[in-house]
Amino acid sequence: MRWALVKVALAVTTMVVVAFAVPLGLVVKELARDRAYGSAERQAATIGPVLAITTDRTQLERAVASAETGAGGRIGVHVPANGRNGPAEIGARRAAEADVAAAVKLGRASISPVRGGSALLQPTAVASGIAVVEVFVPDAALTNGVTTSWAVLAGVGLALVIGSVAVADRLGTRMVRPAERLAGAAHDLGRGKLGVRVQEDGPKELRLAASAFNAMADQVVQLLANERELAADLSHRLRTPLTVLRLNAASLGDTPAAEQTRAAVAQLEREVDQIIRTVREQKAQTQQTAAAAGCDAAEVIRERMGFWSALAEDEGRTVRIAGADRPVRVPVARPELAAALDAMLGNVFRHTPEGTAYAVDVHNAEEAVIVLVSDAGPGIADPDAALRRGHGGGGEGSTGLGLDIVRRLAESTGGDVRLGRSVLGGTEVRVWLALDDRRARQGGRRGHRLRRTLGRRRRTARTGS
Repeated sequence: MRWALVKVALAVTTMVVVAFAVPLGLVVKELARDRAYGSAERQAATIGPVLAITTDRTQLERAVASAETGAGGRIGVHVPANGRNGPAEIGARRAAEADVAAAVKLGRASISPVRGGSALLQPTAVASGIAVVEVFVPDAALTNGVTTSWAVLAGVGLALVIGSVAVADRLGTRMVRPAERLAGAAHDLGRGKLGVRVQEDGPKELRLAASAFNAMADQVVQLLANERELAADLSHRLRTPLTVLRLNAASLGDTPAAEQTRAAVAQLEREVDQIIRTVREQKAQTQQTAAAAGCDAAEVIRERMGFWSALAEDEGRTVRIAGADRPVRVPVARPELAAALDAMLGNVFRHTPEGTAYAVDVHNAEEAVIVLVSDAGPGIADPDAALRRGHGGGGEGSTGLGLDIVRRLAESTGGDVRLGRSVLGGTEVRVWLALDDRRARQGGRRGHRLRRTLGRRRRTARTGS
């Protein structure tokens, strides 16, 4: 798809450049030609007033010399014969006699081809008849500046083609990379890597496909967990009848049949124990896979906010949620994130008066996801103590118990938890969930910029309120 977009952009841009550059090149050439002949006409026009006054050779030679621009020898005058003198030729002559005679007969300016260029023949009426002013226009004047203009047009066209190809390649990469990641994740899931998930970015259709893939992978993990739970439950249920069989086999005596029965029961018990041990190991692996795969923080936030909304309505609290309108994946298990949100929201209800407003905001960055729980309560007197285990105390402010759970959740990803003053005037619990533990430990500059941006937003909102 990427190369197809590049080829389409290359073909379309090339056709557009050719469609515009070729006519512009011809126009430039024609403008240069008109400019050269226009200059020749102006030179010929300076000789006309002199011819109207006199046909004296000396006077005409002076007029020709003063009208010359650039290299000399380009202007000539053909004066017809009068009663006393024959025809006179003043200045340089290049046009053939037949062309001069044709210009006299035609009575208006004409162009005659000559060696090295062309000659503009301008008839002018004099007392003895029609004189012709000849102005030589070299080929170089006809194409002056044309090559440079064509080079500029070619450069602009080439730049447009290269720019369109670069933009098409960029757009193709933006479309292809999410598709490649989705295909790779599907292959990994097919090979048994249940923890693989896809980043939900790119065009809308690919984001929807990635979201559907992640939901499917979560469902597969959940189905496997349910299956293993059922196997463990069935194995445990077999223990009771096996115990009865073992007791009954012990009372059968010492006959060969009794010994075989007891041996079969013992083997069956060993098999059941092995099944239980295997299921426990697989259950632990499934839990680790679920934690590594993470969850959709936006979905969890919407779910928990819906859970607490009934109590908020009873107590007359205003609720606001922002940033949870699109998927936001975080590298923590769904139950752990739900428990942390319940702890923070529970603190709001326990330690702020009824009617106090609160809000939950989600900020999704490249290196981290930040969850902000804010309230309009009295605030926290000692934020550091509130984060230490056993210092909840149930006093004034949102210093509720359970923030230790939130701290452990954030630190498991390489992030942290901070308390401060919210834009609502009360407490703000900021949970930093790092998406890349290594970058979080190294303290990436983009993470610091995001912290500063959030701080500026809080200060701006506080000042505006």
